[in-house]
Amino acid sequence: MTEFIRKRAANAKNDILSGLTVALALVPEAVAFAFVAGVPPMVGLYGAFMMGLITAIFGGRPGMISGATGAMAVVMVALVAKGNELGLETGIEDQGLMFLFITLLMVGVIQAAAGAFKLGKFVRLIPHPVMMGFVNGLAIVIFMSQLEMFPTIAPEEISFWSNTGEWLNSLFNNTSFLLMLGLVGLTMLIMWGLPKLTKKLPEALIAIIVVSAIVILGNIDDVATVKSFIVEGSNGESTGLKGGLPTFQSGIFSAELWSWSNLWIMMPYAFILAAIGLIESLMTLNLVDELTETRGYGNRECLAQGGANILNGLFGGMGGCAMIGQSIINIKGGGRGRLSGIVAAVALLCFILFASGLIEQVPIAALVGVMFMVVIGTFAWSSFRILNKIPISDAIVLIAVSLITVWKDLAVAVIAGVIISALVFSWENAKRIRARKKVLEDGTKVYEIFGPLFFGSIQAFNSKFDVKNDPDIVVIDFMESRVSDHSALEAIFNLTQKYEAAGKQLRIKHLSEDCKALMIKASPKLANVIEDAVDDPRYYVMMDLQK
Repeated sequence: MTEFIRKRAANAKNDILSGLTVALALVPEAVAFAFVAGVPPMVGLYGAFMMGLITAIFGGRPGMISGATGAMAVVMVALVAKGNELGLETGIEDQGLMFLFITLLMVGVIQAAAGAFKLGKFVRLIPHPVMMGFVNGLAIVIFMSQLEMFPTIAPEEISFWSNTGEWLNSLFNNTSFLLMLGLVGLTMLIMWGLPKLTKKLPEALIAIIVVSAIVILGNIDDVATVKSFIVEGSNGESTGLKGGLPTFQSGIFSAELWSWSNLWIMMPYAFILAAIGLIESLMTLNLVDELTETRGYGNRECLAQGGANILNGLFGGMGGCAMIGQSIINIKGGGRGRLSGIVAAVALLCFILFASGLIEQVPIAALVGVMFMVVIGTFAWSSFRILNKIPISDAIVLIAVSLITVWKDLAVAVIAGVIISALVFSWENAKRIRARKKVLEDGTKVYEIFGPLFFGSIQAFNSKFDVKNDPDIVVIDFMESRVSDHSALEAIFNLTQKYEAAGKQLRIKHLSEDCKALMIKASPKLANVIEDAVDDPRYYVMMDLQK
């Protein structure tokens, strides 16, 4: 216990400095995702604060950062727009925002229920190629989102392909673009070079401070800052980051909002958001586990994510989930404990309350440079090296998940990857069923079955038997096989009936106790067919889940 406290105290400095770095990077992302979702910037910032604080204290993965995310924001925008559209008819102000908050209550309940019923363990079913595809796709998404921060290189009517010379001329005369490109490069250079000199300072935080000092002290006006980004994002309306503490949203309990027609609209979004949030959080948890060589607790994280989203619904945040980019910034900066996440969340609130003026002066280029380094660190570059060394099916899964993550969203990509992997696994195992046949001295024919018997291998299993030409006594031995599901059980039952109809005696050996009980329950007369032995296998059969 004393050793544990000593280690935690020794890492407190890294947790605090890393948390501050994360807080700085959270500001523009939370604001950007708020614009994507169609809600005010403060709603995004409050969401990042509450998600970060609750999951840092109660979550299952110390060092992992949660906040407002783009994966959930792209789903929220349709919900908010639908609510605002209905609000014009009902006369309810900010009905889209109220729809979002009520939906977050449902999301929180679904996610908390997933944790309570210990569904977080199902993340183990996600194969490694899906994990690599998820990481690569997310890195590409983060990279593409940062490109939108750059000034336009040339007017839309000037195309690089048709007017290359004019396009290049616009590029070299575009001071804003070149200046931002230089500052982004400087940020990345500092983050690359500082660890080679000393690892005691968080490179991301130092890079942000140095680049911000150059811009502020050098009176460089032609540089986009957090403040100018907010102005542009709200179509010229300067709202700033100044705000107070989150307030209780009593308006969401209006009876008009809780009508069946409204709930029917919100419920599908709730399930989609809950699924995206849990998948991204649990996969990020696995990634942080690998980076830190420690183990997180998925079910606890589900409960914390659910609680945080409920709090967001009650106090006016946009909700969210774990953030892979910010989590990697935190881990790379030395943040390992819960303190780093707590510091990031509290610092973010302090920025809103007391230091909004300073944060608004931070150049966007510094934050983009940090995120570009995150992209470089996140992307699984080894996937290029192993593509021609792994099975072709795994390579297809890896590439497909990466592309679908970019094209659609994380939840669709992961589900598609798991389905493809499951189908490939089933197909490969379906080909492994075989039977060794022998005839005993008394004329009895024995079928010794090898390989798994399940829904995919039933056809091959049935083809092994010659009911018409077999002798009067037949034995099927399952010692080297495994009856895996209800479909396999039905195949054995049907085969038994075929031999019985042919007037032949069939005996079945080495079935598990579970198989015996189910077959006898279906047809008590099968008790005479099944033989008991002391070396019968012990395992359970997967039955249909729709019962």
